[in-house]
Amino acid sequence: MPPGKVAASFTLTERSGKPFDSASLRGKVWLASVFFANCPGPCFRENQAVADILRNIPDPDFMAVSVTCDPENDTPESLRRYADRFEADPARWKFLTGDMATIKEIANGTFLLPAEVGVHSERGVVFDREGRLRGSYHLLQPDRVQLLEKLIRDVLAEPAASTPSNTPNKGTPAG
Repeated sequence: MPPGKVAASFTLTERSGKPFDSASLRGKVWLASVFFANCPGPCFRENQAVADILRNIPDPDFMAVSVTCDPENDTPESLRRYADRFEADPARWKFLTGDMATIKEIANGTFLLPAEVGVHSERGVVFDREGRLRGSYHLLQPDRVQLLEKLIRDVLAEPAASTPSNTPNKGTPAG
């Protein structure tokens, strides 16, 4: 898909308890997803797919951003314990929380993923080095994860643009 518009900036709280500013993603290719830590199954499998993608694409210019949709329960401490289950490198995989209104705004408006308390999409969304949406695929379907990895590798191979594009988002590929 052609690059979408540049994602709106956001600030949430990282598992470390420190503020996370999305401006730190500039120059990186990143995969965003929404989950919650006490989900009985799909979220664990979704995050296992993210962990596998990070292992398969060890490029330091590629990162993952996982945002909880259960901020009442997913405190920085609980996110830290959850991230440890995946041996998540804090330099490459951010687990974020904040107030639900902000999370919904980010998920629905920036990631184009539906999110309510304890309800979310199981898709991974790829953003390029300029923060433009490039596509999304389902994280629980192995064939879609392969397409997601291909998209990430293709976007990583692109040269960084000198000026970000503000072209309107044209949607995401089916997956």
